[in-house]
Amino acid sequence: MTILCVRFHLPPTHEAALPGLLGLLEEFSPVVEALPPDGALVDLRGAERYFGRSAVELASVIRVRALARYGVDCVIGAGPGTMLARMALREARPGVTCAVPEERDGVVEFLADKPVTALPGVGTATARTLCEYGLDSLGRVASAPLSTLQRLVGARAGRELHEKANGVDRGRVVPNGVARSLMTERPFERDELDAGRHRRALLSAAEELGARLRALDKVCGTLTLTVRYADRSATSRSRSLKEPTAHSAALTRVAYGMYEGLGLQRARVRALALRAEGLDPAEQASHQLSFDPVDEKVRRIEEVADRARAKFGPRAVMPGALAA
Repeated sequence: MTILCVRFHLPPTHEAALPGLLGLLEEFSPVVEALPPDGALVDLRGAERYFGRSAVELASVIRVRALARYGVDCVIGAGPGTMLARMALREARPGVTCAVPEERDGVVEFLADKPVTALPGVGTATARTLCEYGLDSLGRVASAPLSTLQRLVGARAGRELHEKANGVDRGRVVPNGVARSLMTERPFERDELDAGRHRRALLSAAEELGARLRALDKVCGTLTLTVRYADRSATSRSRSLKEPTAHSAALTRVAYGMYEGLGLQRARVRALALRAEGLDPAEQASHQLSFDPVDEKVRRIEEVADRARAKFGPRAVMPGALAA
């Protein structure tokens, strides 16, 4: 067991606390990859030998120190590779580390009964194709001939799928790697028909993304909208921004434009998700100067609102449309 996938229970707008928690992980291993907003991968191959403890035992120490120093609980998955550690994290719970065995038979048993959608990189369309041919579990995918998988999903994707379903994990931990995207989702309690509620959900998601980007000193170059419907289908649209930004008003305008372009009318929507992609350091981004005093005023208000939220909580300042 050499890789840990850790997810800290942080409020969504408090990503600024992540560097301190990453420093805690670096006390055990220098090979730590940040997974903003609230997670990390840790390679413990050297740490197991140095401390004379297994990865699961070290995970318990990490959990206790995070609680003692920062008052933050976490869930941890452990496995012989990054893919398996990520999958183990989904089954972990606070206080108990979910661990995938290192032995080949243990890995095969862990994967066998899981649905194909549990495998990282398998989307809705690929899963639908596989299920149409009875390949609805990773065990069945693993036992299928490679040539069959390649005919169904393509040569390269078929080979990668065959390897992953058989427990071949080629992923590695990249030290100091920074995630190139941030995502937030707004599910509805009931399948929602009201376009006004859809727009308020998009406004809330764009405000959150903007705050998270600014907390990390990042800007995004592309925004992706995903709409999930009552029948479990989904539609996604992406749009490149005129200039990389973390400005909430700009993100909201783009999100509204993509939503209106879908022409949903009376569609029953189960959830809306926004993903900011192509993240770059804010200091390296160019910004077109504007002579519009309203835009400059909005940006100054945004800075003040960020400081207020950092001090008093994420709901201290919000658009009037979301106050209810």
